[in-house]
Amino acid sequence: TGYTRDMTKKLIDIDEDKLNEVRSLLGVTTAKATVNGALDEVIALAARRRALLDDATVAGSADLADDEKRRAAWA
Repeated sequence: TGYTRDMTKKLIDIDEDKLNEVRSLLGVTTAKATVNGALDEVIALAARRRALLDDATVAGSADLADDEKRRAAWA
């Protein structure tokens, strides 16, 4: 029913209020799109954090070169 090898069906309890809020934030209409969109956002956030904290990435920025300023951006 539309599942690929990389997709599995899970039975989980989800807070309906949170689901509805995230659904609205993402602009999607289904629970599946909401959960997948939220997972995509967390993965993208982790990638941005890694890039921000990577010394090679921030070498040219005085603000980002300061460890405290970099870490405070994600506090």
